[in-house]
Amino acid sequence: MTGNSTQADSALNADRRQRELRALGEGDTIDVLVIGGGITGVGVALDAASRGLRTVLVEKHDLAFGTSRWSSKLVHGGLRYLASGGVGIAHESAVERDILLTRTAPHLTRALPQVVPLLPNIGAAQKLLVRAGFVAGDVLRRTAGTSASVLPRSRRVAAAEALRFAPTVRRDGLRGGLLAWDGQLVDDARLVVGIARTAARHGASILTRVEATEVTGTSATLRDRLSGETLTVTARSVVNATGVWADQVDPSIELRPSRGTHLVFDAAAFGDLSASLTVPIPGSTSRFIFAFPAAHNRVYLGLTDEEAPGPVPDVPHATDSEIDFLLDTVNTVLREPLTRADIRGTFAGLRPLLRTGDDSTADISREHAVLTSPTGLITVVGGKLTTYRKMAEDTVDAVIAHAHLTASPCRTRDLPLVGAVSGAARDRIPAPPRLVERYGSEATAILQLAQGDPKLTEPVAPEMDVTAAEFRFAVSHEGALDADDLLDRRTRIGLVESDRLAAQVAAEAAFD
Repeated sequence: MTGNSTQADSALNADRRQRELRALGEGDTIDVLVIGGGITGVGVALDAASRGLRTVLVEKHDLAFGTSRWSSKLVHGGLRYLASGGVGIAHESAVERDILLTRTAPHLTRALPQVVPLLPNIGAAQKLLVRAGFVAGDVLRRTAGTSASVLPRSRRVAAAEALRFAPTVRRDGLRGGLLAWDGQLVDDARLVVGIARTAARHGASILTRVEATEVTGTSATLRDRLSGETLTVTARSVVNATGVWADQVDPSIELRPSRGTHLVFDAAAFGDLSASLTVPIPGSTSRFIFAFPAAHNRVYLGLTDEEAPGPVPDVPHATDSEIDFLLDTVNTVLREPLTRADIRGTFAGLRPLLRTGDDSTADISREHAVLTSPTGLITVVGGKLTTYRKMAEDTVDAVIAHAHLTASPCRTRDLPLVGAVSGAARDRIPAPPRLVERYGSEATAILQLAQGDPKLTEPVAPEMDVTAAEFRFAVSHEGALDADDLLDRRTRIGLVESDRLAAQVAAEAAFD
């Protein structure tokens, strides 16, 4: 299969959406209807479609509209779960991290150094705990089969090296640092889009702006939110993968969401940080906050873990107390304190945790659960972004068993996503590194778009690292249906309000 035919098979756009909606209206029974277009839903759609099941995914808003775009953009090896005895979830996380880094999405992931500066406020006991944790992380890496050439082993570094990674750390009393490695995503929403397109390449219908109501284990009423038209779909199995909204689709489960908040800074505020600056939370032996380099010359600082009771908003917001907590904690290791004036934007996401008791949300297990309701509706909740593939595999296994479907074995452990390329092949792609980082082998398609129209080579706003060709590609191949899709999910321009305003005209022009 050629690159161009692969792009055509996987292309998501308004025309394909309309064709597949019409085909769905013809009334044939499908095998699997997936509700929810976040990381879990698209993972289920890819797993089901690649096993040969006729699969349809519907999403009320856009791909990665909910929690999946508000993560820390990290591919965790599960180290923090060892502290609470979660050996199983820690090992599963390390295995799934290896799959993402080396097989399925090497173009969207990379190794990220993480540095804990050894300052006077970190006592001997805490230093020993961190070092022991990093050594345990090395063991996890090895048991997961990840080579040290992919994620180097942890070690202690001298003060000068710690400062090269994190130039704004306090120098007075700095006794060096502890260094370990984890995985980082270029962008979580781009991962979701890549999985959705790969599912489409395997025959799944990916339908955004389609709302599901009157959901049972074998049917749902679908409403096209663009046209207002409705249709009833019959499926051999229906999967509820709506994340923090799962209990609205399946009232038989009860969730206890927690909010994780990040702050957005210019990279200059952290002196061109090249690692995850990892800061122990005072009074805790297992929790940290971290600042790390991100897309569009930014640094993200996170992460909180606060219970979020009440109605679930479409877009959660950071609270003043969370902002103060993150600033106060990171300032314990910085030479020059950061203030609210340095913050360029914020974002917050809700974790879909199952209610399990009275413990704090920070202590609730991140293991996923696949549940079958009295109507036969299959719901998948919990888990985390890194383990989406295993969540999807378990869910489709449950679907096949419950609905007595005939399907091939799971293929996703070794199924590269659209654009996947690594190593020397990635280095040989004739395109700028920033495009290869976002699009992998499809970076040349962005350049080809621009060849036909020189205006498409221009940035979408002054001093921005996104071109008009990228917006146009998102419309023709990545399922973007309006300007917000471009600004908030195909790119992260919208995180900073002044950037959003500057790029708005170019975003709207991409649909002309």
